[in-house]
Amino acid sequence: GLTSMLHFSRCAALVLGAGLSLGLLAPARAQTKTPKYSNEFLNIGVGGRALGMGKVQTSLAQDATAGYWNPAGLLEQKTKYDAVLMHSELFSGIVKNDYAAFSMPLDDKSAIGATLIRLGVDDIADTRDLVNEYGYIQYDRIRYFSVADYALLLSYARQLGAIEGLQVGANAKIVYRNIGEFANAWGFGIDAGVQYNRNNWRLGLMARDITTTFNAWSIDADKFKSSATTGDEVPKNSTEITLPRLVLGVGRTVELPGKFTALAALDLEATTDGQRNTLLSTSALSVDPRAGLEVGFDNLVFLRGGISNFQKIRAFSGQEEWKAQPSLGVGVALSGLRLDMALSRLAVEKLGQRSQTNSIIVSLGYGFK
Repeated sequence: GLTSMLHFSRCAALVLGAGLSLGLLAPARAQTKTPKYSNEFLNIGVGGRALGMGKVQTSLAQDATAGYWNPAGLLEQKTKYDAVLMHSELFSGIVKNDYAAFSMPLDDKSAIGATLIRLGVDDIADTRDLVNEYGYIQYDRIRYFSVADYALLLSYARQLGAIEGLQVGANAKIVYRNIGEFANAWGFGIDAGVQYNRNNWRLGLMARDITTTFNAWSIDADKFKSSATTGDEVPKNSTEITLPRLVLGVGRTVELPGKFTALAALDLEATTDGQRNTLLSTSALSVDPRAGLEVGFDNLVFLRGGISNFQKIRAFSGQEEWKAQPSLGVGVALSGLRLDMALSRLAVEKLGQRSQTNSIIVSLGYGFK
């Protein structure tokens, strides 16, 4: 009714206002020298449901995965405890992406969660000592190392009593990045999120790295010198800054005939680290839209689809064309157990020709009382 629409309008204005306020910080922060795609492993996404819907989750997440997508959603958890595991392999299995999360309510107005993410390439051969002092190849002198990024997110969510359906959340984020024995970095940052749920409408805002995230790199110069070729510059200890990223999302559930339901959602992701190859791109702000759809039957079986990552790519003809990354997914929920699988196809340019690479993501969730 009219009252619901007024509530929804007030909360939409609140969320949009917060987003615009944070967005105004971008030009000022952009004056500092910061790398693009810093800590980008944290933006790959988690959970078979989310990745099957094109990573549209800011307004929808309501289980342990909310600790990653929007911690405010932890209050929507249907069971007392929830846990999620995920494993995926990228680039034909070279890169391993692993994720685990757990969440639980503290009382009827607050909840907590913990998320652990690892993205790594293991068993990289170090062949610097392959040839011995006599000029012969000696295979037992090959050593192996890993390059891996880790993140621990500790989440807290609380319901605000002033407006029904409004809840907020935050993450304390610890990042550890390791390049074998050559270098490592520790980073710290904070995320904040808001969700508003009214009738069949859902609205969300997620602000990642809201205070900027700082990675302090420690370099073993002696190790680099021994592996560098003549003329290569040995890197020095430094600090890497990750600038804020804002994601605004809206979703709506529609009841269909029989026991079917349809959930449609849209996310707008804005980055502040310089001009990117996105649908809306400026020197201060780049915006990448994402859309997802989930059709369910009796809250038991789900079919999903999504589209994201709009980019302008140079075709074989030499002309630039807009391309996007589609995704598909299926899910089954039974007796608290959730099995979700996603298939994502990414267009990649190789030597002027366009090829397709597929990524299969499987996640397992369980909610118990």
